[in-house]
Amino acid sequence: MLWRLPSVAAGRESSCSDSHVVPKPGFPLGGGQGAVNMIRDTASDGGISVLDSISTEDHTERFNTTSLKFVRFAVSEEVTQATNQIVMNCADIDIITASFAPDGGDEINATGFNYQNEDEKVTLSFPSALQKGSGTLKIDFVGELNDKMKGFYRSKYTTPSGETRYAAVTQFEATDARRAFPCWDEPAIKATFDIALIVPKDRVALSNMNVIDRKPYPDDENLVEVKFATTPIMSTYLVAFVIGEYDFVESQSSDGIMVRVYTPVGKAEQGKFALEVATKTLPFYKDYFSVPYPLPKIDLIAIADFAAGAMENWGLVTYRETALLIDPKNSCSSSRQWVALVVGHELAHQWFGNLVTMEWWTHLWLNEGFASWIEYLCVDHCFPEYEIWTQFVSADYTRALDLDALDSSHPIEVNVGHPSEVDEIFDAISYSKGASVIRMLHNYIGDEDFRKGMNAYLLKFQHKNASTEDLWDSLEQASGKPIAAVMSSWTKQMGFPIIVVDQEQQGDDRVLKILQKKFCASGPHNGESCPSWMVPISICTSEDPKCSKLKILLDKAETTVTLSGVGPDQWIKINPGTVGFYRIQYSSSMLESLLPGIRDLSLQPVDRLGLQNDLFSLSRAGMISTVEVLKLMEAFVNEPNYTVWSDLSCNLGVLSSLLSHTEFHEEIREFIRDLFSPIGLRLGWDSKPGEGHLDALLRGLVLGKLGKAGHKPTLEEARRRFKEHVDGKQVLPADLRSPVYLTVLKHGDSTTLDTMLKLHKQADMQEEKNRIERVLGAISAPDLIQKVLNFALSEEVRPQDTVSVIGGVAGSSKQGRKAAWKFVRDNWEELYNRYQGGFLISRLIKLTVDGFAIDKMAAEVKSFFESHPAPAAERTVQQCCENILLNAAWLKRDADDIHQYLLQRNAPPV
Repeated sequence: MLWRLPSVAAGRESSCSDSHVVPKPGFPLGGGQGAVNMIRDTASDGGISVLDSISTEDHTERFNTTSLKFVRFAVSEEVTQATNQIVMNCADIDIITASFAPDGGDEINATGFNYQNEDEKVTLSFPSALQKGSGTLKIDFVGELNDKMKGFYRSKYTTPSGETRYAAVTQFEATDARRAFPCWDEPAIKATFDIALIVPKDRVALSNMNVIDRKPYPDDENLVEVKFATTPIMSTYLVAFVIGEYDFVESQSSDGIMVRVYTPVGKAEQGKFALEVATKTLPFYKDYFSVPYPLPKIDLIAIADFAAGAMENWGLVTYRETALLIDPKNSCSSSRQWVALVVGHELAHQWFGNLVTMEWWTHLWLNEGFASWIEYLCVDHCFPEYEIWTQFVSADYTRALDLDALDSSHPIEVNVGHPSEVDEIFDAISYSKGASVIRMLHNYIGDEDFRKGMNAYLLKFQHKNASTEDLWDSLEQASGKPIAAVMSSWTKQMGFPIIVVDQEQQGDDRVLKILQKKFCASGPHNGESCPSWMVPISICTSEDPKCSKLKILLDKAETTVTLSGVGPDQWIKINPGTVGFYRIQYSSSMLESLLPGIRDLSLQPVDRLGLQNDLFSLSRAGMISTVEVLKLMEAFVNEPNYTVWSDLSCNLGVLSSLLSHTEFHEEIREFIRDLFSPIGLRLGWDSKPGEGHLDALLRGLVLGKLGKAGHKPTLEEARRRFKEHVDGKQVLPADLRSPVYLTVLKHGDSTTLDTMLKLHKQADMQEEKNRIERVLGAISAPDLIQKVLNFALSEEVRPQDTVSVIGGVAGSSKQGRKAAWKFVRDNWEELYNRYQGGFLISRLIKLTVDGFAIDKMAAEVKSFFESHPAPAAERTVQQCCENILLNAAWLKRDADDIHQYLLQRNAPPV
């Protein structure tokens, strides 16, 4: 599943049948010492049919009610020990009748249903013991077609004629299959599924497998019964079905897999880019893993109301519209890149996650970290012009370092007890740190041995479950390196090291003293026992910045290494490619020798980025002065690379947000204008012949930064182009819309906001609506900020996008931050009911409060969530409070020095 959203990125249901049960001892979902441990499901011989309010005569009312009846639910199972109880997972479901029929024996009706709502279980009681042997469990029940974007739920959409209708879709990861049908809802309890859906005859019905029969339903001429082929053995969280109105485009991959992309009606053209990516990606993964895709088809479908970015259901991958649909004329370059990455991520899961599944949620990171790494490998294969690995460092690697430096971080591997704890680990540690350490591991092993180990792992555990250690074993056997020992230091303890380096010239040799200690966002680690890591370290020199001259494994606190043939005029760079997951602190002489490599571009772009990012992080931790980083940033005046500018921009945004709490915010805005003006002038507003993807991204980034900072020529041109766009004289290119919208709103009035809301209402594409929603918060006047916040909860904004609107307000200004926090508190009940138990509640909290920089705000946030608990976001609240305190300390420590530097750099010479 992909939960990240770009720059500010599911569904299913089924007829359950067979299972490979018997939960592991101690796994809390399976009934503990209860009856499920005495049940083993085998073979596959059941189905769920869906009868419903779907069958009302008026097609516009379909799915408008929320009660759904499921019938003909059957599980073939084997009783391994006599019992008169069966315990299953069950949530928001009312069982009408249940019975168990032993093979060749009389059916026994259940006499009681005891719901344990908090644990999401039901116990079926029988009047006599079910004896050892095979049989069939049948259950009739009523479920709810909910509006919570989890389980089996309604997704609202508008037809081309403007009519509101609903689709019925599913999203089961992590533990919501139990909201659609009673089941044993754990990843290790795999089953095959025979799915039959009874649906309106004019609707599309999809599931994991291909349709094998479609016939009229005898009781109602408006319905049809659709049967799907038996699935492979799989976990419940991967089951999916969708019923709605869709168009599609289709193609066949070079290895013969039928690929379809389902889009809203009338928008089939917008599925072609994702189709192109998917048909390239399937053969790439087949070749990379040396394992064929095991299903006959794969469908990718755009869902209107969808909490995550996408979900990897086997054979039926569900996406937010913005993660799948590309309009050739109206989609920007960043959207194309986002769709390519998300498609690459979810299709990787078809092997890594679906074919081989994590044994328990403790190993979630293995699924998500791996997919978050290989999506970049895939996009680099499909679109080398994206230079996507440099972007990985800015988008994932540095983001993970920032979160993992907090005291309230967590290890990659988190022991998950109750399933309610799972949602909390869908975070940047599981995804981005997971991807970063796999990237480091891949570099340490080498591609050939890595692929060999991956193939052995997939073949050994296909259609089964595996743990992190199982992967390490396979990679260790393939490479002959101590993978388990190295990687356990990265997955089982939180945090990462800072590598401290000093040098000494001895003739023609350079002697390096290297030591590691834990890096903390609050400053040097002062604990009695300092954790250590097994750190793969590469070293290059100015002679060949792209090639490692020496590689070592630092398996102790410190070491000394000698690089022969390195003269006094050469510089040394640790971690070329910025692959190792650590920060670096160079001695002053080493750092001084590296800085010219930024101006003359002799350092690789990814290393220019990494050097700047490390120093910025050290300044936040109080280990160097922020003024030193500002001086370094001025050295980037000749920088041509988009990703380097992107990372600079992000860090300057953090600093600008921090200084919004001071009286000299305008001075940092002036610094930003001075830094970005030369590159803005070089790029201009219009694309030039020969420019590519990265030029388009850079232009949008730079103009947006200049416009927000109040650069007058940029503001004037943005207003002129915006007026022409609104008047229909000259439509803005998609790549310029975000920067122009942001600029005119930041310096706009009520008329500007009304015009933007009108554009939002008229927009036919969800990408355009989201583009507008993300920048609305830039408006400055307090009454207009409130208007934007009220708009966030209106019917005009899809439920999953409300978070982006509120976050945009909080991130735009000091006033916006205060207003957004008050708005969240005032509307907490509605927001919590909408997002509880999912990662969107964590995202909402983080976006709203992370930017505060006053000690008392940390206490206020803590106090609010003590009286308004959000269990799925407890760790997020801790992290936000820690960040607020870190910001406050940073401000107290460096504000005066920053102010003096900003004043002095513009002072006339004496």
